[in-house]
Amino acid sequence: MLVIEDDRDLRDLLRRYLERAGHAVLSTGSGLEGLDLLTSAAPDLVLLDLGLPDLDGLEILRAARARSGGTLGTGRDGGPTPPASTPVIVLTARSDLEDRITGLSLGADDYVTKPFSPTEVALRVGAVLARTSPGGDGRDSFGAGRLVIDPTLRQATVDGHPLDLTPTEWGVLTTLASVPGRPFSRYELVNRVRGYEFAGYERSIDSHVKNLRHKLGPDGAEIIETVTGVGYRLGLRRD
Repeated sequence: MLVIEDDRDLRDLLRRYLERAGHAVLSTGSGLEGLDLLTSAAPDLVLLDLGLPDLDGLEILRAARARSGGTLGTGRDGGPTPPASTPVIVLTARSDLEDRITGLSLGADDYVTKPFSPTEVALRVGAVLARTSPGGDGRDSFGAGRLVIDPTLRQATVDGHPLDLTPTEWGVLTTLASVPGRPFSRYELVNRVRGYEFAGYERSIDSHVKNLRHKLGPDGAEIIETVTGVGYRLGLRRD
């Protein structure tokens, strides 16, 4: 992964979350250096801030879309097909419709407006990689397809049935799904889902987990397991 973001704290935060998800990460706060790394490092995906101090991020987006990286694939006729350009997820404070249209028209694979949850960004990275790989559809599957999460559409299904989740329930589920089997404390869940202004209210997460389990059905307590003395974890393996 290549993270091009001039805010050092945010850049380091994204690096930590992506590394936890198993990605190797390069990062820079310079657009010019980002262009060099795009060529020299051949990243699988770029997380790109548009508001860079030395270069308009849209120039990097254009370069990423023009670049062919990776290895040749195989077409239906058995012959080689050219590799795809580098996938890009745009990270920006620009929320105006015109900026969104410009980024997407230049080929951005996803568009996340600040402030955002780094957990969801990590999931969106996985979704874009899955979608842009041969046969991929961008969804994350757990427990042999029992639970399916689509970060791009912000949808989740269990046993094929769509879940009607509140924003907090969605945040809890996607946080737990970011590292299946890893216990998350109540404090960590509150901070990741609702932010630091809710520190001290970690017990409030129990009611959200209870509601989420109810929506997951009779096996809700097996899908979201209680870890005594710690918090909760996703009880399903990633497919």
